[in-house]
Parts: sequence; structure tokens; C-alpha cells
Amino acid sequence: MPLQWSGLSPELLMVIDRDSGEPLRSQLEHQVRDAIRSGRLQVGERLPSSRELARSLGLSRGLVQDCYAQLQAEGYLVTRVGSATRVAAGVCTPAQPASPPAEHPRLIADFRWGVPDLTSFPISDWLWATRESARAMPTTDLDYGDPRGNAQLRDVVAGYLRRVRAAAADPERMVICSGYAQGLGLALRTLAQIGMRAVAFEDPGSPATTSSAAATAGLSAIPVPVDEHGIDVQALAATDARAVIVTPAHQWPTGVALSPERRLALIAWAERRDAVIIEDEYDAEFRYDREPIGTLQGLAADRVISIGTVSKSLAPALRIGWMLCPPSLADQITQNKYRADRGSPALDQLALATMIESGRYDRHLRRMRTLYAARRDTLVTAFAQHAPDIKVTGLAAGFHAIAHLHKSADEQTVIAAARARSVGLYGMNACRSTHTATPPQLVLGFGNLTEPAITTGITEVSDLLT
Repeated sequence: MPLQWSGLSPELLMVIDRDSGEPLRSQLEHQVRDAIRSGRLQVGERLPSSRELARSLGLSRGLVQDCYAQLQAEGYLVTRVGSATRVAAGVCTPAQPASPPAEHPRLIADFRWGVPDLTSFPISDWLWATRESARAMPTTDLDYGDPRGNAQLRDVVAGYLRRVRAAAADPERMVICSGYAQGLGLALRTLAQIGMRAVAFEDPGSPATTSSAAATAGLSAIPVPVDEHGIDVQALAATDARAVIVTPAHQWPTGVALSPERRLALIAWAERRDAVIIEDEYDAEFRYDREPIGTLQGLAADRVISIGTVSKSLAPALRIGWMLCPPSLADQITQNKYRADRGSPALDQLALATMIESGRYDRHLRRMRTLYAARRDTLVTAFAQHAPDIKVTGLAAGFHAIAHLHKSADEQTVIAAARARSVGLYGMNACRSTHTATPPQLVLGFGNLTEPAITTGITEVSDLLT
């Protein structure tokens, strides 16, 4: 399909050398002809009008018209009354089409983790917030601005986190980032700069992401086991790490909440070791049948870097997150953010601030909690009906669960057999630092699945699970 340029006349780069001795019309003909032959101009692509091309090159319009007429006679161009001059078919090297993406079989249910319900993104609210923000924003906000992020968004998010997460949120020590990955990278780079050499992380957790980010920052990554109370602080203390990454509100992927005793022990470890805790606020917004849990940062603001995003609450594509920084690290993290990209997109920041201030963000979260709770209940019911002997845990919050297979089951065999039935299942082995598949467990994401799809998917693979 040829490119369709908007506007009265598309631009076309041509260079006329008036000192070459070659006639101007001949130069223009050669350049247009070569552009078509080489594929720079594609079949059906529109050329500038003779008037516009003459103006841009400083030539007479009659010379350009003569050039177009000659190339039309040679079969390079076609012109119809009332239509633009275009490249004729069959005269240029066809562009090589991009390799089509590998086709994956359509799944009747894909229990991929970490994906919110993309169909529920509040597009009308986001467009409204973007329009309102663009209409009201001062022109100074179009400049590079503060590398920490837009002041309005930092004020609004700080107020939101104080209200909802009991965080000690100071907008002066907040840095807006492009999602969790950048926030983690900035945190680890800063810790390496102040002399830290190792960072610990939860196991199971996100070994690939953490190891990659740590290696980029020049740190080693040390796995620390997680049990039913959260990260094992005694095991952490036995390492030489002076930093640790935790998901205390809803541990990824087990779903346990860090117990109050472990919270205090973790903070005490950080104070003894002169260490830093990186708190990933994963899934903190979605809880169903448990009491709200505040942030670690609210208990030890001088020891905790807290990273939150809207990737789960709104959509990953927005790439908006924030970092609550300890006073001793705030300036250096800000400098690293400036070096990385000079700051995050301003208009998107203002749109998010407007959404939160208007109450539409809270309204969206309330709706999504109800929706995810219904999907969770559907998953529980499907297991109770079709695989009643399989234990399912991690259901108090978030939009994923853990299915504990029988000890004799082979995780990868179950996953492969389910894929053959067009059901996407995913194993715990990817979340373990050793990538072992024992004990066999499945991590079932249900955020981006409808209730009928959840039921159909579990029904289809029930005999593989039992």
C-alpha cells in the first residue's frame, strides 16, 4: 500500500547544483528518475506539485512541468486530471516487506501473568484528561523542565500515596520515571556509585529482570528465599548485600504479604547494615479480602526507595512510574535520571495528574477491583469443579494465582500439553533463580481474561492438572 502523505504537497529532497554545467531540467529529471529506480519513491507515492517543487528548488514552474511531462512519457509517472502526480507501477525496485511476525496459534485462554485487563483501559477518561491538561498547561511546561518530573504530578502522586499507601511522600524527593524497569535501573546505578557491590532479591521473584539490571549497574545479584511470611531476613543477613529488592504488599509471584514481624526485622537489618531497601509496589492497588497494607517506605523513609507505576492500574504502554527517594540519594538519582533521558514526557504526566485529581483514577481502580475479584472467584470455582485436588494460593490480592501441582507432575510437560490444546500456562521455574521446576507450580494470570475464558481454559486442561 503506497504511503499517503497528508497536506497540500509532500516534501521531496532534491539538490540542484547550478555550478555543475549540467542543465537544471536534466539534473531534476535524473534525480527523480534515480529516486524511483532505487525505490526511494515507491509505486503510487505522491510527488510534490509542480508549483511547490519549483518554489522549494528556486526553479521555474514551467521547467518542473516539463520534467514531469518527460518522466510521464517515459512511464515513470502518472497524472490524472484533478489528482496528484504519482509514481507509475512497475518502474521501481519494490520495497522489501518487513518480515511478518512469527504466528502463534490462537489461544482460547492465555493465563499470561503481569498483564492487566487491556480492554478496560479508561480511554475516554484519558483523552479527557489529556485535552484538559493540554488546554490548561503553561507554555513553559513544553520545555525540558525538572528532571524529577512535572511538579503538579509529583504533588498529586505524593498526596495520593500519603492517602492510600500511608507513604512518607515528599514531592521534592520524588522522581518520575518511565516505569519500573527504569526506576530499578536508576536505583541500582545510584547504589553502585556510592560503593555498593551486591543487591539481594526475592527467590522466587524476577531473577532475569533483576540480574540484568544489576549487571548493567555493575552489581552482583544474590537470591534470598521467600516463605509464607515473605523474604527470609536471616538468610538476607547472611549475605554481604547492602541492598535488597522486595515486593512486600503482594510478593511476586507467591502472593504472600510481608508479615509485620518481617517488616520490622527487614528495617532493622537495613539500619544495622547501613543498607537500602528497594520496594516494588507491585499489585499494591488490588486487594480483595484482606486489610490494606501500607508501604515500607512509610516506616523508614531514610532507608527505602519505593517504586510505583500505573502499568497494572492503567496500562503498561503509558510508561509512567515514580520513585520515592531517601534524602541522601534523591539528588544523585535525579542526576542519573537527567543523564538518562532529561525527563519523562510532560503531557502524559499532566494527564495522569488531572485524572487523579478529578477522582476518575480512583473510580477506575474501584471498578477494576470489582472486575478482578469476579475473575478471581471464577478461577477458584473452575478449580473447585474441574481440579478440586489442586491447591490454589496467592488469591488475596493482585490478578494472578499459584496452582500447586502434584509432586509427581512435570511442569513443562503440563505446559506443553496445555499449549497443544490452545491454553497458555506458565510455570514457576521462570521465577526461580535456579530455574528448577520442582516443586511443580503454575503461575496463572487472570487479569486479561474474561470469566468465560477462564472457565473454558481450566476445563480444557483439568485432566492435565489432576
